[in-house]
Amino acid sequence: MEYQVLTGDAVTPVLDDLAGLRIAVFRDWPYLYDGDRAYERRYLEAYRAPGAIVVAARDGTRLVGAATGTPMEAHAEDFARPLAAAGLDPAQVFYCAESVLLPAYRGQGAGHAFFDAREDHARALGRRLSVFAAVDRPADHPARPAEYRPLDGFWRRRGYAPLDAPQARFAWRDLGQAEETEKPMTLWAKPL
Repeated sequence: MEYQVLTGDAVTPVLDDLAGLRIAVFRDWPYLYDGDRAYERRYLEAYRAPGAIVVAARDGTRLVGAATGTPMEAHAEDFARPLAAAGLDPAQVFYCAESVLLPAYRGQGAGHAFFDAREDHARALGRRLSVFAAVDRPADHPARPAEYRPLDGFWRRRGYAPLDAPQARFAWRDLGQAEETEKPMTLWAKPL
């Protein structure tokens, strides 16, 4: 895989492929996301904003993975609110939004490359804290695969820990559901 850091207008050419990746990868556990391209296109426009980043992972010309991030104040208020409630200044936070990677490319270092690039970018912006959110599903959820392995160990080895803050809540439509429902999400943070 080759990695490319994209910002500003350079993000535009990958947005359609990134939308497809998000829909494909987030269909799996634990997100169970029933996405559509129209929503994705609107959502992904945020990554063209100043300070935002897309880290593209390619196999030749094919986009096989990507990670995104943005200054917290440019992202959804749903994530900034719990930070403020915990006494943290969202203006000091860089939000690592999604990391999506096709299954065949996992275990080859992309996770580290994604976090390295976003953390370097956050430092260059003068941010003091890197944060992401992970959905919390019940351990006995009927869609949980028996072979599922949580990423908590990887995140902890990267220096992240769950924040002592209220959970964020973010809505999307689960597979097989007619309406969006809010999901609880734990915020993880790492000092930069």
